[in-house]
Amino acid sequence: MQERAYAKRGEQYLLIKSPPASGKSRALMFIALDKLNNQGLRQAIIVVPERSIGGSFADEQLSEYGFFWDWKVAPQWNLCNAPGVDELRVAKSKVDAVRQFLESADRALVCTHATFRFAVDEMGVEAFDDRLIAIDEFHHVSSNPDNKLGSQLEAFIARQKTHLVAMTGSYFRGDSEAVLAPADEAKFETVTYTYYEQLNGYRWLKSLDIGYFFYTGRYVDAISKVLDPALKTIVHIPSVNSRESLQDKEREVNEIMNALGTWKGIDPATGFHLIQTKDGHTLKVADLVDDIDAAKRSRVLSALKDPAQKNNRDHVDVIIALGMAKEGFDWIWCEHALTIGYRSSLTEIVQIIGRATRDAEGKTRARFTNLIAEPNAEQAAVAEAVNDMLKAISASLLMEQVLAPRYEFTPKNTGPKEGFDYGDVGYKEDGHNVGVNKDTGQIHVEIHGLATPQSPEATRICREDLNEVVTNFLQDKTVLERGLFDRENTLPEELTQLRMGKIVRERYPDLSEVDQEAIRQHAIAAMNITQQAKLALMKADLSEAEALHGNTALLDGVRKFVNVRDLDIDLIDRINPFDAAYAVLAKAMDEKSLRQVQASIAAKKVNIPEDEARELAKRALQFKNDRGRLPNINSSDAWEKRMAEGIAALARYRAQAKAAKASGEIDG
Repeated sequence: MQERAYAKRGEQYLLIKSPPASGKSRALMFIALDKLNNQGLRQAIIVVPERSIGGSFADEQLSEYGFFWDWKVAPQWNLCNAPGVDELRVAKSKVDAVRQFLESADRALVCTHATFRFAVDEMGVEAFDDRLIAIDEFHHVSSNPDNKLGSQLEAFIARQKTHLVAMTGSYFRGDSEAVLAPADEAKFETVTYTYYEQLNGYRWLKSLDIGYFFYTGRYVDAISKVLDPALKTIVHIPSVNSRESLQDKEREVNEIMNALGTWKGIDPATGFHLIQTKDGHTLKVADLVDDIDAAKRSRVLSALKDPAQKNNRDHVDVIIALGMAKEGFDWIWCEHALTIGYRSSLTEIVQIIGRATRDAEGKTRARFTNLIAEPNAEQAAVAEAVNDMLKAISASLLMEQVLAPRYEFTPKNTGPKEGFDYGDVGYKEDGHNVGVNKDTGQIHVEIHGLATPQSPEATRICREDLNEVVTNFLQDKTVLERGLFDRENTLPEELTQLRMGKIVRERYPDLSEVDQEAIRQHAIAAMNITQQAKLALMKADLSEAEALHGNTALLDGVRKFVNVRDLDIDLIDRINPFDAAYAVLAKAMDEKSLRQVQASIAAKKVNIPEDEARELAKRALQFKNDRGRLPNINSSDAWEKRMAEGIAALARYRAQAKAAKASGEIDG
C-alpha cells in the first residue's frame, strides 16, 4: 500500500482509501517528506480527528530502513499533546501555536480537526499557501455546507495553492452524505488498497467473518450464545438512548461479566476485573464503561495502552466499552468484535471491525458479530425494529462487499489479462474463465453482453468506486425491504435494473447513458457475484466448507458460481442480490417473526411511481429494439409483463398531466 501511495507522491490532490492498520500514517510520512524536500512545499500540517490519534505521527527514524529522510515533529508542534480541550473558547492558544508554526522554519505540525478549523477560520486559507495539508480519517469531512472542514477544503481546492492528502479506512459517512462534491472528488488521484489485499499480505490473519445474531427479550440473557470466553473480544454495549439498552450501563456490564463466569476481584495494578470461567481459567476484563471513578478508569486505560504489554497476548482477555475502543484504538490480539444493537454509522462499524483486523502471531481468524433485537409482534415500535434490522443487514452486506477482492469485468472472449492466473488449464476461448492476480487479489471474470465504459471517468468509477455505488444501493430502504422481505412480489430486475439504474443516474448525472449503464452493470455484477459465491459456499458440505475456509474461500465460491453457467448480463440482472442474505436470515430468525416482517412489508406495496414507469418504458424500448415487438402485458415472463405495465402506467401519467393542463387552460 505504501509503495502504491508513494508512486503517486507528485499529485497535488491525493486520496488514500485503505483499511485500518494498513500503514496509512507511515505512507503519509514518506509522501510528506518528498513534498518538503523535492516538490518545493514549505511545511506539512497533519490533521487528525482526535488527540489520541496524534501519536501515530510521532518521530520515526525512516533512514534506518533505507529512506532518504527521517520524520520529525518538534514537541511544541505536536498540538495533540498540548494541554486543554479543542473547543473554541479554550483553543486560542493552539490557534496561536499554528500561527507561530506557519511563521517558523520548522517543517511538520500535528493538530486535531477542530484546531485546524479554528485556525483556518481565523487566518484564512491563504495563510496555508505552498503547504501540504494531510487529513487523517477523512470520513469526518462532508460536502454539506454546514460541515466546516468540508467547506474549508472546497476553498483550498478553489485557491489551488496547497497540496492535499486525504486518508481514510472508510470512505462513507454514517449519515449517507457525500464526503466530497463530485467536481472536487474528480480532482483527486485515488490510491485504493482493499481489505482483501490487506488480509492476503498478512502473515497470520487470513479470514474475517461478518455476521449478525438475533435475540428476543434482554440482550444480556442472549449474549452468552455469541460471547466465547476463549476469544479475545471487544464488546460494545448499546448507547443508553437506544432501544436495546437496559438504561443501566453498570448493571449491563455486571451481567455480561456474570455470563463469562464468577467475579473474583480486581487486579490492583491494572484495574482489570478477574473472572473465573467454568473450566477454572481466570479472565482479565477491562471495563471502559464505568466513568464514575475517574482515577480507576484512568488506571484501566493506562494499563491497556502500556507499550510494554503490546505484544503480551495474556495481558487482557475481554474489553467492555460503550463509546470508546473504536477509532484509533490498538489491541492487536482482538479476535472478536461483538457489537450489541444497530449502529447508524457505517463508518463506526468499519472502525469497530478494524479493531479485530490487526495481524498477530497465531491469530488466523477474526470475526465481527452484530447482536440485534428481533422484531416482536408485541412491540409497539415494530416498524422501528424492522428498520434497525434492515440497516444492520445492509451494513453486514456492505462489509462483505468491502472485504471481497476487486473484480476486473470484461465482455466474453476478450482474452487473458496480463498478470492473471487462470488455473491449471489456463484461459480458454468460450470457457468459464476466472483469473486471479496474486499480487493485487483482483479476480478477472468474463460476462457475455457486458457494457464497457467509454469515458476515462466511467472507467475509473468501474475500477475504483463500485463499492460507493453499492453503498448507495444498500442504503436504499425500498431496495432492502423488497429484496429481502417481499421476494414473491418483487422481480430481481426491479432491483438490479430499475433501482440500481436510478441510483447510478442520480450519482453520476453528467455521464452519458452508455457510461451510466456500464457502471450499473459493473456494480450489480460485483454485488451479485460476491453474494452468489457466498451462497455457493453456504451450500457446500461441512468438510468442504472447512477446507475452503481462509483467504481463498470467496475465490473458491466465485469459481463454483461461474463454473456451472455461462455468465451473461441478463442472467446477472435476473438474480436477486439478497439471495444469500435471505438464506442466512431464514436460519437466524424465528419463522413467525420472519413471516410477520414479510407481511408488514408486502402490505406497503404501492402502484408504479412515475419515475419507475418512465424507466420501465425505456427498458421496453430496448426490448423492442432487440426483439422487434413491444412487451406483452399477458406474457408468462414476469419481467416482460412488468415492462408492459410500466408502459401502461406511463401512458396514464401522461394522460392525467394532459387532462390537468387542459383543465387549467379552460379555467384560465
